[in-house]
Amino acid sequence: MPLRHRAPNVGVEHGAWGEDVAVEYLRVHGYEIVDRNVRPCRRDQRLEIDVIAYDRMYDVMAFVEVKQHARRSPYARRLQCITRRKKDLLRRACRTWLAKEHWKGGYRFDVIEVYGEPNSRMRAEIDHVPGVQLFEKNERYVRWGD
Repeated sequence: MPLRHRAPNVGVEHGAWGEDVAVEYLRVHGYEIVDRNVRPCRRDQRLEIDVIAYDRMYDVMAFVEVKQHARRSPYARRLQCITRRKKDLLRRACRTWLAKEHWKGGYRFDVIEVYGEPNSRMRAEIDHVPGVQLFEKNERYVRWGD
């Protein structure tokens, strides 16, 4: 039986590129990158945080979800690609990390949308949406602008 040639996973490749672009954006804007692609729970590998970055200006830890899109769509609402299930997984991942690291400071959840493709002559466009509501109001969650 002949071996099947598997095509490279383009989605993973583009996602990694989008994360690289987002990390560079955060560094340029004064964030300290704490970690990337964090899986805080060994038992549940679905729990993953794309980027954890410390925002020095506001003295908070930012949990960042990165979404990469080939192009902007005038019909798509921002952040619609983060489903309720994904939000639940992200919330659990963040709370697990906070408990494991004994973080006592403030924190928030950000989304960075990267528009573009690797190896394109066009420069990537970036939308940074800080302080997306993910946590309950009685937590140490810091709303953007507080």
